[in-house]
Amino acid sequence: MSILSELAATPGVVAAGQYTWRGDRYTFEGRLDPEHARMASIMCRATTMATHMQARMLASLPGGEGLDPPRGWFVCGATHSVCVLANVFCFIDNARTSPATVLAAMTERLGEVRPEAMI
Repeated sequence: MSILSELAATPGVVAAGQYTWRGDRYTFEGRLDPEHARMASIMCRATTMATHMQARMLASLPGGEGLDPPRGWFVCGATHSVCVLANVFCFIDNARTSPATVLAAMTERLGEVRPEAMI
């Protein structure tokens, strides 16, 4: 079973997707229509690229060791969260699952992604 299928089948996960680093393709599973999934993949890729830039800047400051390269990012809203690890994104309904549970599952499956392959 693919990581997208596993994540999409998790109670509380609205949708899971994956985008290419070039930004020209994406796949997804879950309760998003294709246009919203396309928009989500663009947003997740753009935020990932910005996160990499910010991590490089922070790593240059005293005490910033270990921040670059970042492995992903996470935004927790009042009702929903977005978790991105490597090039996989997951939209979560906070009332139905713990974002920490989904992040742990993503980390377990994607833990061996080489940071240099992420940009």
